[in-house]
Amino acid sequence: MELTSRREIILRTIVSEYVATGAPVASKTISLTDVRVSPATIRNDVTSLEDDGYVTRPHASAGAVPTDRAYRFCVESMGRDVQLPLSDQLLIAGVCHDAGEELDTRLRLIATLLAHFVHNAALVTQPKAARASLRHLHIVSLQDTLALLILVLCEPAVVRQRTIPLSAPLTQDELTELSNRLGARLAGMTVDEVSAEIDSAGNDRELLRHIADVMRAEERPELGRAHLEGLHLVLSQPEFAKSPRTLTLLRMVERDDWLETALGPDVVEEGVRVIIGQENRDEALQDLSLVIGNYGTSGRARGLIGVVGPKRMDYMRAISSVNYLASLLSVSLSDSAR
Repeated sequence: MELTSRREIILRTIVSEYVATGAPVASKTISLTDVRVSPATIRNDVTSLEDDGYVTRPHASAGAVPTDRAYRFCVESMGRDVQLPLSDQLLIAGVCHDAGEELDTRLRLIATLLAHFVHNAALVTQPKAARASLRHLHIVSLQDTLALLILVLCEPAVVRQRTIPLSAPLTQDELTELSNRLGARLAGMTVDEVSAEIDSAGNDRELLRHIADVMRAEERPELGRAHLEGLHLVLSQPEFAKSPRTLTLLRMVERDDWLETALGPDVVEEGVRVIIGQENRDEALQDLSLVIGNYGTSGRARGLIGVVGPKRMDYMRAISSVNYLASLLSVSLSDSAR
């Protein structure tokens, strides 16, 4: 049933008060806000909201608690293009500007910053390339027949290393000459193009196989490593403090695949996704909500940035913060690829 304008106002008031306090919202509390109707009318409207599945009450005289449906209603009505206040944008931009060039450091700082802004846990995943290409390679001698292969990849600009065996002892000068020769030959190639060179590579076949293997790992569909910060902010919320759900949450985030499980097959998709409570595919996440956005460029390197917290979340602040930080990360990633 479609909500009347008055019941919509009452529902928004219940959600707002519950998000702020974590306590069931009494009709008297609603009457003290901008809702200009009698307490009796409010009680009748709250009963109707309960019948329609927007709120729950332990008993008739108890205060109202929003359901997943109530949160979903509010999220859908606000849209996904809400903007962070300019003062917050300037503060975030200033901190990010001073974060340095090292990608891992920047991602960890941004996750910490987002957690601070939304007072919940925040995550940022390492960007993964849709089509990684080789920018530069170098081989460093470790022992007579053991070397360190160092690859610099584009999209994103990352460095990957692998220890490789050598078929015969080579000096560092010989390895440097080999690095320069193969670097000139393979620069700009994708993993498929490098793989196509293997059969004609002669004595360099095994080395090209190692190069292709490292590049292929960057193109796997799973997410890059996630930086999760601010988990203590979630655990300190009334929903989790001294609750058996705390242990469930801790066990959940210890799993390497928890984010892929939560987001399903379309892990990295356009726009901001809001997944509320029972909408989560993973039962361990059904006391939580996720606000997940992506950064990067479509068809190139992509990563995720998001908020994890109880359903009693300030969704407008979470969505606007994720939107803004995703845009900053996209610009940063694009600049690093030049």
